[in-house]
Amino acid sequence: MSNPVGESALYEAGDQKNVPQSTLEQEKKDLRFHEGQPHSHKALDSKDERSIANKLERETKRESEPEPESAEAKASKQDPTLPAKMHGNEPSKGAKIDAELQAEEEAELKRKGKA
Repeated sequence: MSNPVGESALYEAGDQKNVPQSTLEQEKKDLRFHEGQPHSHKALDSKDERSIANKLERETKRESEPEPESAEAKASKQDPTLPAKMHGNEPSKGAKIDAELQAEEEAELKRKGKA
């Protein structure tokens, strides 16, 4: 007479139920990679499989069309502490020093009458 191995719960199909096809299709849609995402190719990535012609075309296009500045870049030119304040954070020590230097330079230019 042979003895069964393990508990009877091991042989029940409680965890082996079939999932509905609609659920599987929805999961595929959620996990699927979306093609054509911006910045999906890194220009300097050596493992990127773009052809030399595609890389050359991208570079000529990039040179002819300058990228628009973001709101943060524009704000940092006005006041170095502004991007951090826009996000609700305290500006870094370097940004505070940059703001002081910028104020000093503007005061010096006004004193010399050049601004």
